[in-house]
Amino acid sequence: MADLFTPLALRDTVLRNRVMVSPMCQYSCEDRDGQATAWHRTHLGSRAVGGAGLVMAEATAVEARGRITPEDLGIWDDAHVDPLRRVTEFVREHGAVPGIQLAHAGRKASKTRPWEGSRPLSEDEGGWEVLAPSASPWAYDEGEAPPTRAIDEADVETVIESFRAAAERADDAGFEVAEVHAAHGYLLHEFLSPVTNDRDDDYGGDFDGRTRLTREVAAAVREVWPEGKPVFVRISATDWLRRDSWTLDDSIRLADRLADLGVDLIDVSGGGIVPGSYPPETGPGYQETYAHEIREETERDVRVGAVGGITTPEQADALVRNDRGDLAVVGREHLRDPYFALHAADALDATERLDPPVQYRRAFWDPDDAE
Repeated sequence: MADLFTPLALRDTVLRNRVMVSPMCQYSCEDRDGQATAWHRTHLGSRAVGGAGLVMAEATAVEARGRITPEDLGIWDDAHVDPLRRVTEFVREHGAVPGIQLAHAGRKASKTRPWEGSRPLSEDEGGWEVLAPSASPWAYDEGEAPPTRAIDEADVETVIESFRAAAERADDAGFEVAEVHAAHGYLLHEFLSPVTNDRDDDYGGDFDGRTRLTREVAAAVREVWPEGKPVFVRISATDWLRRDSWTLDDSIRLADRLADLGVDLIDVSGGGIVPGSYPPETGPGYQETYAHEIREETERDVRVGAVGGITTPEQADALVRNDRGDLAVVGREHLRDPYFALHAADALDATERLDPPVQYRRAFWDPDDAE
């Protein structure tokens, strides 16, 4: 029986345990140039020191207009590679696998950081035109949304190529897992959901049309990503809306199609397609059911990661032991406790399978063994 500290092999990549650091935006690039800084190296590196098996970098823009905010991490230019390589080297040095989430913000781009009000940027502030499946802007509480243009055929090719080139740069930077971001109301999710996609061309309409761009992006990433390294796709399993929208049944169908393209794991989240699309209820593990349903109902043997309200070692361990997910994707708890995995090993009597760094060993396990 697998547990939280059973290694997980995905192609040639082996995670030392089933704890994944969820991709969490830091909005901390200092010069609005998309380059990783000491903050990113410290933020991600500390979670590797803390024992996580997979440390996933935040949503990283595959093109400049695909940023959520001007301070987002980027991978649209070769200049981004060396700063990111310094991050991956440190993460790997401390026993974790470095991953990166490749992203395009779509109509949720060109805004201020959350602690600055999450409002749209004006042109004077450096705001830019944003792209979406349809010319329907994000509904901000205040301020006028930036110009929102429906993607045309040339834009589609640019987006696909941007993801492909970003994956090549990510490999060069030393990442071992590439995750395509198709959740939370960003560009690919906007194409998936009929709430935001009213196109009548090959990228709209029925399920095949609305999922086409996500499938083509995943295929492009898989094509250039090394055969021995896994590809993930993060999805919102449901829009949490009663009207015609993206549903769990849609996600199950998409997961099978993605598996056919060589995607190795579906990272299952939810919501985000419109303001106020909240889950019917929250609490510990409130999204685990979605991951479990996808795992059980797909025709292919699809691996899944479960996210949402995972806050305790026992909860994360039960997720794996009960075959509800292959990875416990821990977000906010990792912000509160960078050493979640080390503390989980202690709580679950699994200390023999996860060593803290020698510099910290005196504070963990048996202090009498410290030199």
